[in-house]
Amino acid sequence: MAENSKVITDTSQLVDWVAAGAKPKSAWRIGTEHEKILFHRADFGPVAYEGKDGVGALLQSLCAHIGDKARPIIEKGHIIGLKDGEGGSVTLEPGGQFELSGAPLKTLHQTCKETGMHLKQMMSVTAELELCMLGSGFQPLWGRDDCHWMPKGRYRIMRDYMQKKGSLGLDMMLRTCTVQVNLDFSSEQ
Repeated sequence: MAENSKVITDTSQLVDWVAAGAKPKSAWRIGTEHEKILFHRADFGPVAYEGKDGVGALLQSLCAHIGDKARPIIEKGHIIGLKDGEGGSVTLEPGGQFELSGAPLKTLHQTCKETGMHLKQMMSVTAELELCMLGSGFQPLWGRDDCHWMPKGRYRIMRDYMQKKGSLGLDMMLRTCTVQVNLDFSSEQ
C-alpha cells in the first residue's frame, strides 16, 4: 500500500485503487492473521514488555526457538517482532497481544499448517515463561489502565489520536484480538 499512499478524495479513486490490486487466478494467495492475548498463568494478569517473563523476553525466546532463520525486528533497541524465515512474521499489538502475520500461501491447508506450527512454538515458549495465551475476541478481565503499552512508536501516535475519536478506540487497541484472512481477487465480480 505504501507505493499507492495518497489522499483519496472521491469514491472513484477508491474503486480504482482497489481494482489495481486485481491479480490473475494463477497468482492468488491466501494469508492469515492470528492474534492472541497473553496473560500470566499464576494470576491471569496482563503481561508487561519488561522483565524476565515479559513480552520482550517472550520474543527473544521465540527467536531462539525458531532458530537461525528467525530475524528479530528491532525499534529503538527493543525487539518488537520477528520475521520467521518462511515469509511470515510475529508482531506485537498495542496491549501486548501477539500476532502471527502469515505468509501469502497457495492453499488454506498451508495456512492451517503454518498456524499450527506457530501455535506449537508459542505453547512451548509461553510454558517456559509461565505465560498463557487466549485467542479470544475481547479481554473482559482487565480495564484499560491494567494493560501495558508496547514500545512501538506508532502506538503512541495512535493512542493520542484514538482518545480524540470516540470512547472505545483504546479498548480496541489494548483489549481485543482478531483472526483475519487476506484474499487475492481477479475482479469486482
